[in-house]
Amino acid sequence: MMRAPLSLAVSAIALALAACSGAAPQTGNEAAADNAAAGEVPTTNASADATGPDGRKYLSQPLTTEIFTADPSAHVWGDGKLYVYGSHDIDGPAKEDDLGSHFEMRDYRVLSMDEPGGKTIVHPVALDVKDVPWASQQMWAPDAAFKNGTYYLYFPAKDKEGAFRIGVATSKSPVGPFKANPQPIKGSFSMDPTLFSDAGGESYLIFGGIWGGQLQRNVGGKYDPNGSKTDLEKPNEPALTPKIAKMNGDLTEFAEAPRDVVILDEAGKPLLGGDTQRRFFEGSWLHKYNGKYYLSYSTGDTHNIVYATSDNVYGPYTYRGVVLKPVNGWTSHHSIVEWKGKWWLFYHDVQLSGDTRLRNVKMTELKYNPDGSIQTIDPFVK
Repeated sequence: MMRAPLSLAVSAIALALAACSGAAPQTGNEAAADNAAAGEVPTTNASADATGPDGRKYLSQPLTTEIFTADPSAHVWGDGKLYVYGSHDIDGPAKEDDLGSHFEMRDYRVLSMDEPGGKTIVHPVALDVKDVPWASQQMWAPDAAFKNGTYYLYFPAKDKEGAFRIGVATSKSPVGPFKANPQPIKGSFSMDPTLFSDAGGESYLIFGGIWGGQLQRNVGGKYDPNGSKTDLEKPNEPALTPKIAKMNGDLTEFAEAPRDVVILDEAGKPLLGGDTQRRFFEGSWLHKYNGKYYLSYSTGDTHNIVYATSDNVYGPYTYRGVVLKPVNGWTSHHSIVEWKGKWWLFYHDVQLSGDTRLRNVKMTELKYNPDGSIQTIDPFVK
């Protein structure tokens, strides 16, 4: 496929977005050089206009046009700013497949902003795969935490044998650079870690994903490289679930063996593997609202972000409904955070590139009904 010169393509995208949203374009030689070094050359079908598939208008615009970003994990620390820790997409050579081989991310960049709708700052590289002793490739969706003056970055990557593990890196700055621990978390596996700290000060890591996330290859507690490519392949039996483990005091190791986070249907039965509209696929996120725990996650091949609630952090959780309808692009990954007196949903799509491996992060307000249910968000304006 033909490629447009990076500086021209980024400038054109930024200007088009500015025309659509009234925001100032974000361009610059330094950003262009970083992107060129990473192989980030937008395809000629890159589009920053206001319409998506079938002529529908996008609900929100990308937070930045400087780099391709995905899997946004949003946090508000003590300074009141919002920080987004996510994947840094690049245009690599791998062919697209069901195991996500074409998602070849190799470093992390942090985004920040002072106010909703304000300018997004793209910070320098926070962590590179070459600086993680145990990792080989695919720095997928991360998360972050803060405790006692230290910022923590939790990230999945494949080890030298091709198995996903979860690592921890630390920094004194929310934007890094982060220094990775020499080994992954003992007993960790799969991907998509998210760190939830409860009001009592205890913290928990929730993680996992099927298909390329390899949950189905860790059923017996040990990685099986020849296991199923997708899931348990038992559609009439309970589906695989996210995992949860309490963390130790310094947030670097599990304090217990990971447990299943069981998700139930309205009749109190575990969701089945064949219930692809509701069963867990990847990208879990945990937050608390009015005393209840909200577990939200992606259904993967049916492209919804859905949620379930519980009175206990460990569950079981009861399925409640859809948070976000399918976006433009195969993957869907999100986070939910309260900021400046409102709740916000962060998500991604492929508005800028039209390519499933080159995504862009967005945000929109999230609202609750009086009964605590979440109002479903359509990423397009009808």
